[in-house]
Amino acid sequence: QVQLAESGGGLVQPGGSLRLSCAASGNTATIVAMAWYRQAPGNQREFVAIIENDGHTDYAGSVKGRFTISRDNTKNTAYLQMNSLKPEDTAVYYCKTEHSGPGDYWGRGIQVTISS
Repeated sequence: QVQLAESGGGLVQPGGSLRLSCAASGNTATIVAMAWYRQAPGNQREFVAIIENDGHTDYAGSVKGRFTISRDNTKNTAYLQMNSLKPEDTAVYYCKTEHSGPGDYWGRGIQVTISS
């Protein structure tokens, strides 16, 4: 079992920045990647960014160049630095871990609201 705790969300004005954190605990030895997804009201959950154990990253086109995913393996924590935020970035952001064995784990989600 893995437990994920997201933090860092909140309300920010357009053009502002936020940094989300996702701290993993439990059986973290099987983690092969950590990722962020988001879900806006009325929309399906969508991929935002992923970072693999070897440091390889990938981003959704809508956030590329504005968001940066990183990871501190000593703390089993992933971060999502979000810059130049837009109202359309408003969503609940979820952390997910992918594992060498079957099954993925999801955090409970954290609200990010971009509004003036």
